[in-house]
Amino acid sequence: MVNLVLSEANNVPLTPITFLKRASECYPNRTSIINGQTRFTWPQTYDRCCRLAAALISLNIAKNDVVSVVAPNIPAMYEMHFAVPMAGAVLNPINTRLDATSIAAILLHAMTKILFIDRTYEPLAREILHLLPCDNSKQNLRVIFIDEFNSPRRLSVEELDYEGLIQRGEPTPSMVTRMFRIQDENDPISLNYTSGTTADPKGVVITHRGAYLSTLSVIIGWEMGTCPVYLWTLPMFHCNGWTFTWATASRGGTNVCMRNVTAPEIYKNIEMHNVTHMCCAPTVFNILLRGKRLDLSHRSRPVHVLTGGSPPPAALLKRVQELGFQVMHAYGLTEATGPVLFCEWPDEWNRLPENQQMELKARQGLGVLGIAEVDVKNNETQESVPRDGKTLGEIVIRGSVLMKGYLKNPKATFEAFKHGCFSTGDVGVIHPEGYIEIKDRSKDIIISGGENISSVELENVLYKHPKVLEAAVVAMPHPAWGETPCAFVVLEKGENDKKGHEYKFVTRERDLIEYCRENLPHFMCPRKVVFLEELPKNGNGKILKPKLRDIAKSLVDEKDDVTARSKIVQSRDDKPWIAHFTSRL
Repeated sequence: MVNLVLSEANNVPLTPITFLKRASECYPNRTSIINGQTRFTWPQTYDRCCRLAAALISLNIAKNDVVSVVAPNIPAMYEMHFAVPMAGAVLNPINTRLDATSIAAILLHAMTKILFIDRTYEPLAREILHLLPCDNSKQNLRVIFIDEFNSPRRLSVEELDYEGLIQRGEPTPSMVTRMFRIQDENDPISLNYTSGTTADPKGVVITHRGAYLSTLSVIIGWEMGTCPVYLWTLPMFHCNGWTFTWATASRGGTNVCMRNVTAPEIYKNIEMHNVTHMCCAPTVFNILLRGKRLDLSHRSRPVHVLTGGSPPPAALLKRVQELGFQVMHAYGLTEATGPVLFCEWPDEWNRLPENQQMELKARQGLGVLGIAEVDVKNNETQESVPRDGKTLGEIVIRGSVLMKGYLKNPKATFEAFKHGCFSTGDVGVIHPEGYIEIKDRSKDIIISGGENISSVELENVLYKHPKVLEAAVVAMPHPAWGETPCAFVVLEKGENDKKGHEYKFVTRERDLIEYCRENLPHFMCPRKVVFLEELPKNGNGKILKPKLRDIAKSLVDEKDDVTARSKIVQSRDDKPWIAHFTSRL
């Protein structure tokens, strides 16, 4: 056996772009993309991606050059997940909710060669270009607009647009062969930013190997069969759509694109296209619950929903499943190339009471097959915590799905990997069955008088209140205890009445605090409850807790009185959050 050597035949570098070629050959009559009235088959998507890759090469895009894109969930965004790496370049999908300053910082940090941007963001593009240095000759950024497929704009001879670029591409057979044969599976395929701040943007470098293994892992973890109909309620810019950009191709699925995630659009697409799968953050559940609900009881099978991004409260899961959705909980990070834990469902759990089932479903779960190890460890000793479901520790991961590192940030890369595993920063427990459950982000743990308080645990109790639609808990400074919990709550419809600029809340702060005291130790209960019309969220649907912490700091009352007040909290985008609160009880 020692004389056997690997060859070109049995040592093929792993990359998810090969899933596109397979889909065109194995599912030639299957619809690949639906976007309104526009439809493509897998052979058509394959041809368009090959043409786009050839056009990029003709624009002198070379290996490891960065191609950025700012676009909603449209066919172009999907196609670039294949075409850009097929050209040897690195895809950089950017959060569409970022402002011009943040995007300009990312483009400079990544040294982007081409920026594709949806035409609806043209004013944003002009602002971005205005912020970039005029003398940055090394970057030489080219901007290409993406227009609707059926309504391209008339352009000048010098200006390129996305569809024009595809028409321009002329891939030869030898060129196409090279497109699908990468040299090193550890080369970067995508550059995903965890932060768009100007001070220290973190660019997560994802490899072909990591993307390939992560894609296979989510298919197996979710038990995704062939020919799914996948509704894009999750932004493709978020961890490459949790790798489902590549996964739908691998299963010959149909991608149903959505520009705007609203309840009417979601329900309409589910009914019209017989959707089988979708992914989303738990905040999308509230969109579904608030909208005019679709009766899914007549369907032969439920819509499978994979949720993650923040721990979903058991009470919220129960409400969504009652609508006809079958929810599975997953946990992942940008640095882990998407989901790494799935809450696998053993048959014996089906015999448990429904409320207990929902509590179990809210767990983050077991490690996917693509990772070598996942554990919960004591931060000081680096030893595994007992599997008792009680002892807190930090969740750590080891495996080939992990990022190569942070771009141009060796210090942060070293810190992330210094113990031989990736330190997630998430605090959790591990149950006797091996299931991991997050208790909080390390930065979100509230330390009150020396006692650790899990904001997630308190949020779960608030979600069980019949009048609470959304809840988020953060630390609020306290002169004696250091900090105490402050709860921000959105109530169900009908729980407030607007008269002019005044809001009258039917459910009072004292009611919710007393409710928490009936279900938790008193030290864990909120000292303030702030009622909002909506919680501030980022483009991924995650609640912006730093913004809530800033609000909580402004509510601190050193006099500790019980005077009731009203206040309008202004967001960055000038949307008023109407808050009613009383001083500490």
